[in-house]
Amino acid sequence: MMQPYAFAEGTAIVTGAASGIGEALAVQLAARGSHLVLLDRDAERLEGVAGRIRTAHPALRVGTHVVDLADDQATAAIGERLAAEHPETTLLVNNAGVALGGRFDQVTLEEFDWVMAINFSAVVRLTHALLPVLKANRGAHVVNVSSVFGIFAPAGQAAYSASKFAVRGFSESLRHELAEDGVGVTVVHPGGIRTRIAESARTGSGVSVEEYEEGRKQFAKLLRMPPEDAAAQIVTAIEKRRPRLLIGWSAKVPDVLVRLMPGTYWRLIARRAAPARPPAA
Repeated sequence: MMQPYAFAEGTAIVTGAASGIGEALAVQLAARGSHLVLLDRDAERLEGVAGRIRTAHPALRVGTHVVDLADDQATAAIGERLAAEHPETTLLVNNAGVALGGRFDQVTLEEFDWVMAINFSAVVRLTHALLPVLKANRGAHVVNVSSVFGIFAPAGQAAYSASKFAVRGFSESLRHELAEDGVGVTVVHPGGIRTRIAESARTGSGVSVEEYEEGRKQFAKLLRMPPEDAAAQIVTAIEKRRPRLLIGWSAKVPDVLVRLMPGTYWRLIARRAAPARPPAA
């Protein structure tokens, strides 16, 4: 059995750190004494987060890297750089993620690949680059953020669900492989967390304006939990080496439903999610 993860004096690499869960995690990891290396594509927001943490914790090292994880070459390059410059890394949090709305026949393959590149390929590339470092630091840990859509797959979310199911499978296999090296792996399935993912989400080229507006409103209704609450649960899961974390009722209820109705759960979910219709005349 692994010992609890030790935050103090460790170095944590966090992707998607300029807002949402990533920002909240960076703040809470710093409060526990972790040095930080923060990645995001939004340079201004990222530097704001890093600046606030440096002010609050002047003894900590807080580095930043601006990178677009949709670019495979850029992701591979930053992975190599991080491994070379931070051999002391003990925690990797693959948190960055994007969304794409639209049925499979309403999105282009380029749009689909954009989601897969950020949500899954970047997780694989960064983990692969940093794995020798993590294995060298026995007691290290990896966190991969999946989604409730890595538990069940709603209509209109083929790309996003595919990427998050992939993260889930990758994480489970990686956990089994790294156990003998003393490296823990936690896969996180957040439900409705109030992050900027709805703002940054793309819509498939074939989606009408009406469909887009309706989908945006429905999605926004689910985003209720503050990211700070989600981050606190993730930090606890890291410390306790939990293999899997479901955050919120909107993740826990679907998890049970899928287990009970693996082939037919969507009928129930779709019926409950459908907007109310006026009674027949």
